[in-house]
Amino acid sequence: MKGSTLAMNKNKFVYTAFLAIAFAATFSACKDKRSTGLEYARNMYDPIAYNPDQPNKNFKDGKTAQLPPAHTKPVGFTEYDEYPNTKEGYEAAGVSMVNPLPVDTVNLAQGKHLFTVFCSPCHGEKGDGQGHLVKIEKFSGVPSYFSGSSSRGGDMKALTAGKIYHTITYGVNNMGSHASQISPTDRWKVVMYVQELQKQQ
Repeated sequence: MKGSTLAMNKNKFVYTAFLAIAFAATFSACKDKRSTGLEYARNMYDPIAYNPDQPNKNFKDGKTAQLPPAHTKPVGFTEYDEYPNTKEGYEAAGVSMVNPLPVDTVNLAQGKHLFTVFCSPCHGEKGDGQGHLVKIEKFSGVPSYFSGSSSRGGDMKALTAGKIYHTITYGVNNMGSHASQISPTDRWKVVMYVQELQKQQ
């Protein structure tokens, strides 16, 4: 009898203590109406890094956004980006840019795949300018690589690797830029395959 009374008293004490703690926690949480309560892992809420527009005591000028050091190149910049999206840039690319990739079966196969995915809907799988979107009249005036004329002058079959690369990068007329979709290396593979299509009769 005595043991069961002690156990009951102990349970009452634990229960009462739990209620008291819960009441205190609830009361203290409601004290500050602006408080969001306890937060764990503060770094997940407040990033350690500075935002570009924030003041920054780590630099002499107090700015977070700094100009890049002299004679450096941004991440992702390639030498080919030196040719701007202008007529002059297009012509300069046509003269100076040379495909750095070897012409082999692997690069040609990958170029064909990329061409089929990104280019053939307009240019056609054979490069004849009769892609699906042309056939359903979504676009018109897409020239053939082996018999058409370029809107910038000259025959399509005479376009150099640099001019084709420049056009893939920046687009022309209804064709938009593919720079965000096709990496510089893959662009050269597409160029390689297009130059194979130029040779058709």
